Amino acid sequence: MNAWIMLAIAGALEVVWAIGLKYAEGFTRPAPSAITVAAMIASMWLLAQAARTLPIGTAYAVWTGIGAVGAALLGMMLFAESANVVRLGCIGLIVAGIIGLKLTSPA
Repeated sequence: MNAWIMLAIAGALEVVWAIGLKYAEGFTRPAPSAITVAAMIASMWLLAQAARTLPIGTAYAVWTGIGAVGAALLGMMLFAESANVVRLGCIGLIVAGIIGLKLTSPA
């Protein structure tokens, strides 16, 4: 599998486990806790596989960027977190950074 595809899936799984933390309620709910831990393990494994090809700084920054953007957007949708213009603008800056890293990566 292409390293960028693995990294995108790893980032999506990071969103799953970040949101899962909210539903797991401090790991007191078994099913959401199990899903959260499984997503953590799979996300880290895919990140490690992608980092075999991609520069680690790029891979890690993109992985955390996808997770941050996804968790912030889902937090707005699922938990009624603030969606003000400044917050959305900052999320846009993270997306621009992810795109920039992809465009300038040698892999």
